Amino acid sequence: MRACPAREAALALLKTYNSEPFHIQHALTVEGTMRWYAQELGYGENADFWATVGLLHDVDFEKWPEEHCKKAPELLAEIGCSDELIHAVCSHGFGLCCEVEPVHEMEKVLFAADELTGLIGAAARMRPSKSCQDMEVSSLKKKFKDKKFAAGCSREVIRDGAERLGWTLEELMDKTIQAMRSCEDSVNDAMAAL
Repeated sequence: MRACPAREAALALLKTYNSEPFHIQHALTVEGTMRWYAQELGYGENADFWATVGLLHDVDFEKWPEEHCKKAPELLAEIGCSDELIHAVCSHGFGLCCEVEPVHEMEKVLFAADELTGLIGAAARMRPSKSCQDMEVSSLKKKFKDKKFAAGCSREVIRDGAERLGWTLEELMDKTIQAMRSCEDSVNDAMAAL
């Protein structure tokens, strides 16, 4: 079982350095997505660790966008995060803003799914349901191919992420939609309570 700080401490740290609802919602979404992936891929005993990495992956982004993944270790040290957790958080910026490469399967999942949750979230907001519960991979693929849609979500990172995992793009999309379905209601409830 990998050690990680209590969720209350992790959430408090996130909220210390992030006040934009969009950033908090993204953190909660990636937290839930990573928890689902841990269960799905046979790492259930480490689900809290995976989820905490997801929750804190962008801890430094709102206040220090130019130092993203470089400021994070200092902030994560405030709540006693392990070197393993810090490495995992920083690895999602590989090739974009840092040189910490995703090595473990969990880090590869974070690298791949982080960017994709943004695309899925944007696509869900365009749907009549405003939800990913009824989203199909085929409709997501259309949005993926439209370079103007959610232009800030790097298709290159998503493709690279799928490749690092040894999955097809469709597999990554399907799994990440399922992962986001699993936490959508709890994220919406948490955002409504903010």
